[in-house]
Amino acid sequence: MEEQIVRRFDIPYAEIPAAGVHGVGWKRLPANAFQIGRGILAARHILSRFQPQTIFLTGGYLAFPMAVAARYGMAQAKRAKICLYVPDIEPALAVKVISRFADCIHVTTEDSRRYLPPTAPVKVSGYPVRAEHFKWANQPHRKEKACQVFQLDPQQPTLLVFGGSKGARSINRALMANLPEILTFSQVIHISGQLDWEEVQRFRSQLEAKVPTEHLLRYRAFPYLHDEMSAAFAAADLAVCRAGASVLGELPLFGLPAILVPYPYAWRYQQVNAEYLSRKGAAQIIQDSDLVNQLLPSIQSLLDHPVKLAEMRQAIQSLAQPFAAYSIAENILRVAMESRGQS
Repeated sequence: MEEQIVRRFDIPYAEIPAAGVHGVGWKRLPANAFQIGRGILAARHILSRFQPQTIFLTGGYLAFPMAVAARYGMAQAKRAKICLYVPDIEPALAVKVISRFADCIHVTTEDSRRYLPPTAPVKVSGYPVRAEHFKWANQPHRKEKACQVFQLDPQQPTLLVFGGSKGARSINRALMANLPEILTFSQVIHISGQLDWEEVQRFRSQLEAKVPTEHLLRYRAFPYLHDEMSAAFAAADLAVCRAGASVLGELPLFGLPAILVPYPYAWRYQQVNAEYLSRKGAAQIIQDSDLVNQLLPSIQSLLDHPVKLAEMRQAIQSLAQPFAAYSIAENILRVAMESRGQS
């Protein structure tokens, strides 16, 4: 997925071997450790060839081999500065290790500080979002224009359901189980992800026999959106989605309240993100195991109470930090200039 996105912008792309060690089990640990060793050697080769002044890391186990190669595998004179960005509120194990020798660390929210060393060079920047989002978020009459993209009625409430780049099967299936009822009071933009797209297509063909035509016309399903994702955010009055780091930047920018369903089969990062937005009054949480029973009443309760929805919209909009990308980029350039002996 990342390779495809990077190549869309004609940016040179290289891969290095990597693997996780946290929570993988002792049987996989030796093989994963070997992969990390290979990754450090590959990263060192890339650094020797490219000779950067600065390395920008955004977490994940892929960052660890590169950070180790940069700090300990290069001569002092060729050593690049390390800029780290922590997207989730709670950093992963690899990020916590890297944070101990990073030259600058950007975090999405103030809450991240408690997970990092007290002396770490931390700056709260917010979550960077792409430029296309700004164009739609700041448009006058944006819902009317965005609904035109999807041929929907701007006077009707619109629900946006998505599960990340690969989709979320439990969210897809809970939505499909409740969709005939949801379409009686809301339009739906459903981004299923590629993995479940065939199942969603089959469901939609069966839906024609279950709901009136005017209700069926309220449903828009897609495997994935890239250029139109900004319009989907702009068209929506409420979102149902996972609680990956992007919700900390994209939902606030659009002032979009959400029902968050943290991914249950990984470490607690999404749960921490969801609880942060919930404490701020900007989102509600449904656990993955409760989706089928709680999804419909939760959606209906919010869309039937515009005052509550407006309060959530105001709460989440207050968390927006629109200059996050600029702040991070400016700091990367500053650190790179310091590495070259400039000021």
